[in-house]
Amino acid sequence: MLKKIRQYKYRILLGGLAVFALILIRVFERVLFYDPFLHYFELEFNRIPLPTYDSFSLFLSLTFRYVLNSVFSLLLIYIVFKECTMIKFALVLYAVFFLVLMISMSAVLHFYETDDNFTLFYIRRFLIQPIFVLLFIPAFYYQRLSVK
Repeated sequence: MLKKIRQYKYRILLGGLAVFALILIRVFERVLFYDPFLHYFELEFNRIPLPTYDSFSLFLSLTFRYVLNSVFSLLLIYIVFKECTMIKFALVLYAVFFLVLMISMSAVLHFYETDDNFTLFYIRRFLIQPIFVLLFIPAFYYQRLSVK
């Protein structure tokens, strides 16, 4: 076990730094990003109207945060698997999911109804949290096992 740890110490350290970077993005989200929905979704959001927001700043901030999370997630996937084909595939998936989620979020905000709160909550959650890396690593691991 110790021999394996010594053998992969740089990968473990780099993986830990990637996870730490994802944690820092979450910890400093109020300072780094414009998101009036942070406070809104902490409240009883089913009973109150949406906060006022600047669409351009909101979508720019969501894009910046998604890109940051994606970069560190892709780094983590590369550290775990060391395969460029998986990184390319994950990059395409991140891009497609980004487009689908941003279009969905803008549609929900544009055609907002009071019962769309949970839809908005979950679309936004997929944009601001590194959830996809939690799905991709086990999926790629299973793919690697099934190919062998």
